[in-house]
Amino acid sequence: MSVSLASMRAEHPGLFADGCPTRTVLDHVMGKWGVLVLLALTDGTQRWGALRRNIEGISEKMLASTLKTLEADGLVLRTAYPEVPPRVEYGLTDRGRGLMTHVIPLMGWVAENATDIVGRRE
Repeated sequence: MSVSLASMRAEHPGLFADGCPTRTVLDHVMGKWGVLVLLALTDGTQRWGALRRNIEGISEKMLASTLKTLEADGLVLRTAYPEVPPRVEYGLTDRGRGLMTHVIPLMGWVAENATDIVGRRE
């Protein structure tokens, strides 16, 4: 690891303080649905229905809420086309793509170890 926790704390005082903005970002990005939406969008721009199919188990309400949050955070771009019927597409912003360069390796590690970790609890 190239960055130590001590250097991170020195560079970002209050990193672990209550009310630190990192907690909000981590909640939005690393929550169950946020990370899955972001991962789905790493494959490219998708419409609502495609996202619902690619993220099994997410409700319409949760998908709408998650997309709104990630859009407000500047990680997801929503593009609405003035057509009949209306067409809306979602994709990652530059910031979202930059984030995913870090999250994808983490998810690879999780995928490799999840069965063993969950199996230890059973």
